[in-house]
Amino acid sequence: MVNFQSLQQQGQAWVEQAVFWAQSPNFYYQALAIACAVVFAWFLAKALKNKWFDDALTDDSMGAKALILKTKNSFVQILFPIISLFALSIFAGLLMAMDEANGLLKVAQSWAVIVLIFYIIKHFVSNVFIGSMLKWVGIPLATLSIFGLLSPTIAFLESIAFDVGDIHVSLYAVLRLLVFGSVLFWLGAWSNRYGQLVIRNKETLDIRTREVFAKLFQIALFLVIFLLLLQGVGIDLTALAVFGGALGVGIGFGLQQIASNFISGMIILLDKSMAIGNYIEMEDGKSGTLKRLDMRSSSLETFDGKMLVVPNEKFITSTFINWTHEDPRQRYSLTFSVAYDSDIPSIPALILDAVKQHPQVLMEPELPDCEIIEFADSGVVFQLEYWIHGIDDGRNRVGSDLFMIIWQTLHDNNIAIPFPQREVRILKD
Repeated sequence: MVNFQSLQQQGQAWVEQAVFWAQSPNFYYQALAIACAVVFAWFLAKALKNKWFDDALTDDSMGAKALILKTKNSFVQILFPIISLFALSIFAGLLMAMDEANGLLKVAQSWAVIVLIFYIIKHFVSNVFIGSMLKWVGIPLATLSIFGLLSPTIAFLESIAFDVGDIHVSLYAVLRLLVFGSVLFWLGAWSNRYGQLVIRNKETLDIRTREVFAKLFQIALFLVIFLLLLQGVGIDLTALAVFGGALGVGIGFGLQQIASNFISGMIILLDKSMAIGNYIEMEDGKSGTLKRLDMRSSSLETFDGKMLVVPNEKFITSTFINWTHEDPRQRYSLTFSVAYDSDIPSIPALILDAVKQHPQVLMEPELPDCEIIEFADSGVVFQLEYWIHGIDDGRNRVGSDLFMIIWQTLHDNNIAIPFPQREVRILKD
């Protein structure tokens, strides 16, 4: 049971001791030393700033000059706490040499260190996450450590605990998990971005191999982070055997589609059936350019700007057409008709000479070709075959241009394009 009378007496004794000490000459010596140190630091920091660091960043500051000026301007902001700490140390040494107590100066030095850390975080740490962690975790820990309160605080947090079966959970463990987990996952996300960027920039590897290594690196990295997090909070890793068995049952009953899509994605990358940038046409007629190949699905961008998300399993269990798998060049054909009374033998040469002028029509692997394919009811049908780089649709539309070229060529040479005609005869009785 708490003895409030004893606590009151102890508190009253402390107050009387503090009042007595505040009336002693030593207290005034230390207070005067602190005031002198602060005033001296303020005037000296201002003088140094005006003399050495009067440059300012301008729009013309570029490269190394801008970096030097930015560093100078940032250093200006921490001159005051640095000089204050230095001056307080000198006064504390003088009092110690005079056999005078310097406890108040020690407290002022501790606060100067905390203020210096805060200024360094504010002006030199640009990363938001690192700055927040140092501000909300680093400074409180430094404060508690400076005043000798870190161990009692940890003991107090560990005393607030409860048990869940065989697991002992304390407030200190929860806070440690939050801090440790935040740092780990931030490092993991940064490492993942940097690692995948390095892997994807390896020109010696083909794009499919790079994607495989990037995905494997991502999986391995987050698996390691997860295991480190469990180890850091004191969870026995042998308990993962039970979790692994439960996960296996879950995959067998409810997660088989997710597992199937994940494995299908790895198979697609390894068997090189398609890669980023390929034009894919599905069995149901939907098509688009492969933009992303994720763990669960692939994203196809259609010509009208829509993103078609397809489960990876579809590419394993159904038929699809990869238009640009090995060679991005494609062959297309157009048909047109001319009247029977036209100069039929001269038409292929006229059309080919005109079509070859189009910048997107290729001369290899085969030259454009124009030939008769049918004698129809209304006229002679020709077919033009040509090769282009990519897909003849969307932004790369070539067929429409070639139809206009064909029409203009026939028009300039007075060659008629037939249309269906019907002759009606009226018979009398």
